[in-house]
Amino acid sequence: MGGGAATSPAGQAERAGAGQSAADILVIGSGAAGLAAALAAATEGARVCVLEQAETIGGTTAVSGGVIWAPADPDDRAEALAYLSSLAPRADPDLLRTFIDESLAVLEALEAHSGLRLRPLAGYPDYHLDRPGARAGGGRARCSGLFPFARLGAMAERIAAHDPFPLALAETPLGGGSGVDAAVLADRLASDTRGFGQSLLGHLVAALQARGVEIATGCAVTGLLVEHGRVAGVALADGGKRSAPLGVILATGGFEWNPAMAAAFLRGPMTAPASPPAATGDGLVLAMRAGAALGHMTEAWWCPVIVNGRWPDGSPRAAPVLIERTMPGTLMVNRHGRRFVNEAISYDRMAGALHVRDPATHDHPNLPCWLILDEAARQRMPVAGASPAAPPPPFMVSADGPGALAAALGIDPAALEATIARFNTHARRGEDPDFHRGASPYDRFYGDRSREGARATLGPLETPPFHAVRLEPGLLGTCGGARTDTSARVLDHGGGIIPGLYAAGNVMASPTGGVYAGAGGTLGPALTFGWIAGRHAARRGN
Repeated sequence: MGGGAATSPAGQAERAGAGQSAADILVIGSGAAGLAAALAAATEGARVCVLEQAETIGGTTAVSGGVIWAPADPDDRAEALAYLSSLAPRADPDLLRTFIDESLAVLEALEAHSGLRLRPLAGYPDYHLDRPGARAGGGRARCSGLFPFARLGAMAERIAAHDPFPLALAETPLGGGSGVDAAVLADRLASDTRGFGQSLLGHLVAALQARGVEIATGCAVTGLLVEHGRVAGVALADGGKRSAPLGVILATGGFEWNPAMAAAFLRGPMTAPASPPAATGDGLVLAMRAGAALGHMTEAWWCPVIVNGRWPDGSPRAAPVLIERTMPGTLMVNRHGRRFVNEAISYDRMAGALHVRDPATHDHPNLPCWLILDEAARQRMPVAGASPAAPPPPFMVSADGPGALAAALGIDPAALEATIARFNTHARRGEDPDFHRGASPYDRFYGDRSREGARATLGPLETPPFHAVRLEPGLLGTCGGARTDTSARVLDHGGGIIPGLYAAGNVMASPTGGVYAGAGGTLGPALTFGWIAGRHAARRGN
């Protein structure tokens, strides 16, 4: 990400060699939005350089599923627009329309120029099935397959390898598959073949390598250079400068790892980002110093998370909680030992329940929040990456029964026992009169699809020991940032264009108004407006 961290000697040495080449366009940040912008500009004939603050490439994309949301096909545009419009009344209608109108062409261009091959995820429903235009049967969420990192040579070592999965998402139960043979898996591990967001990164980096695009890591940007009223370069942390006569594209990600910004802007508690700790809002600071107008700053790509480890710098590392809270034999309770939400709703909607505020006490009654499961459920699924075959992980609290578990958590034992007893009574009948869990196709999609109807997500907690894991109000990234026009040019407070400055990805005010439409709801707009930014900047020189 482009920002103010000190540059390492390795990064300085690398830049001293590669940085001698001139660039027409500088892209700040190396996630999906930045790499798409660089590729679009390069295909238009521009000389491009990508500057990355971190020592590795990929940002939040490196830990993502690599899923991309867009209209299913050209005939779906009207319904997709109706769906997004109903969800995002605060979104700029021109940006929404541009995303819907351009996204399919951008994905086709990415496939044509990178070798990326996208396929729909079988049956993956949109997240808000109560809205007009929503698709319960899927078709809008798509993902890439696999990429052999040996093709990248030494560059492979510079891509952030956060849990590189040797599976395509479509091969997993989440994507409609049933896994692969152990021997195939071993071959992929040996050849460093990766899926998920790593595959998306691999394809984009390989395409940029083939076009001679410079990617400089350990390269922190501290300022924008303005010439004749136009952004035309950047200042670097080591005192150097880089010129960019055709413009600078900000693609630095969000600000969730900047505590001051998070406290100032976000609408509710956020204690554990699921993104890497480089998302510190440095690009947003650059945009604000240039006079950028801001939008959707209170919003984020919300998601409950479990803190299950540490990043190399010691920061808490968090895993998104998707499947764990939807499987039979699980429920969620607040600090009073009571259920408070349909546990199987989409992760972005869960924030609304976690952010509820008591006007009398000015606190959040549903925090802290606990995922409760029995031993049978623990043995059916990984929890935050912990294998069900292994003993309970350190972040899990265990006890012989609900009362003892409640005492260990500081919860009223009688309340938790009553909550589990009531839940079990109804779950045995496959119903949830309190919160209607299992009524929606989305609820059932993340559950145990070998079970019929609501039983895919509903089942009693009966098998001791009982377990609890603390859920944190987290996010996948922020989505507020610099306002742009439909060409991804950053706008000032009067609505005018800041010449030479573009933004895409999480540093851009979300074109969908901060609404998570479905799986890939972040990467779809990021790739689309990244491509638009790179193409527009490059064509100024034509």
